[in-house]
Amino acid sequence: MLHIPLLRAGKTYRSLSTSVLGHLSTGEPVAEISQANSGLIARDLAEIARARRELESLTTRELVEISKKAGTLFAEADLPLGDSTQSADDYVLQTSVTTGLPQSMVRANMAKARFVLEEMETVLGGLTRGLDLDILDQGFGEQGGRMVSYRRETDALGAVLPSNSPGVHSLWLPAIPLKTALALRPGSREPWTPFRLAQAFIAAGCPESAFHYYPSDHAGAGQILLRTGRSMLYGDRATVDPWRSDPAVQIHGPGWSKVVFGNDAAGTWSDHLELMVASVADNGGRSCINASGVWTPANGRAIADAIAREFAEIEALPLDHPEARLAAFPSRKAAESLSSVIDSQLARSGAEDMTARYRSGSRVTEVEGCWFLLPTVVYCEDPEHPLASAEYLFPFASVVEVPQNEILDKMGPSLVVTGLTEDAEFRRDLLTSTHVERLNLAPMPTSKVAWDQPHEGNLFEHLYRQRSYQGVA
Repeated sequence: MLHIPLLRAGKTYRSLSTSVLGHLSTGEPVAEISQANSGLIARDLAEIARARRELESLTTRELVEISKKAGTLFAEADLPLGDSTQSADDYVLQTSVTTGLPQSMVRANMAKARFVLEEMETVLGGLTRGLDLDILDQGFGEQGGRMVSYRRETDALGAVLPSNSPGVHSLWLPAIPLKTALALRPGSREPWTPFRLAQAFIAAGCPESAFHYYPSDHAGAGQILLRTGRSMLYGDRATVDPWRSDPAVQIHGPGWSKVVFGNDAAGTWSDHLELMVASVADNGGRSCINASGVWTPANGRAIADAIAREFAEIEALPLDHPEARLAAFPSRKAAESLSSVIDSQLARSGAEDMTARYRSGSRVTEVEGCWFLLPTVVYCEDPEHPLASAEYLFPFASVVEVPQNEILDKMGPSLVVTGLTEDAEFRRDLLTSTHVERLNLAPMPTSKVAWDQPHEGNLFEHLYRQRSYQGVA
């Protein structure tokens, strides 16, 4: 059986403790994965300053060039995977059959990572707001006629990663050109992407000591969060809430992203139907940037009905179908359990499943041994209804009708908001809202990402701190 080892300072390591990752539809073993215990992780991370020093032996611009080469290798090359090699097609197939993401979506996410790597200089330009990259090598320098200096806050970035979509890995990639080693704990069903990205960097000439890859249990994940000076944590509310007050941990939790209409645009909502459907359903609805809500001061029921009609056209298809738009759940039990949760919440007054009238059967369906939830849109009369603020890992959204002057107070925190309004006062309210992380004041889906913009915090500001400096330039 294919074996995925640990990476300890870039060296492969076979652990006595392993887990077996199964095929989503057949249950057959796909790979045996070495598991890192918390003691091993703690010992390795005690020595991680060496990796930082090796990265510092290269300039930022050299690491940018390595990133570009890594992008091409990640998307095209045969790369080491344990005792074997993995082609790009192998990667797509393996990722699809263990995560449930259709192959077409895996390829789309692979293209995202390639883009970020190949456009790393632009990405760093966005994160640093145009900082001369030579300043990161020297530690200080003149920028815009002023002396500036930056201090790195950590030797290593820890990342406790999810299984939902390979695209999230694009967010930690800039750490390497920012001369920060990595300690990666992959999602249990998606070990493929971080391992392949690490191998692409190493093949491109990056010091192998920069890469630590630790499939592990929750205790291992905790060690990574505790023993790296800065980290990223992905997970649901229960996972991330205990770490919210720790400034060293950048939280990537539920997105609760939304499309928001102003009074002036609610009457022309049909002009934005395609935008709303894309916001909810792109990438199988698995991303935190997918909209889970449409908030409008008028025409809520009509909007929900129109979205429901569009959703009814989205079928569950085999994972290798080029037109597949839905991702499979890990098991029949997981799909049926979530559907039951939604039905139990619908039993409470104030919300209606608008898609039910356009479905011929259950929300849960099976195709070639994989289990899916069909897209669902709920109309909520009551903004306090639990489904008004729900977010699930499939195309699900609630349409909530609330007076414009109450929307920002009632909709809660949102990773992405697409604001559809020309009302100058409402646009100002959206711009100044502390509940909105990313703001699109233009007709674009919430799922459209500009990679040179910060995402749930700025990675450069997470890893570096500007300090006062006086001296000779």
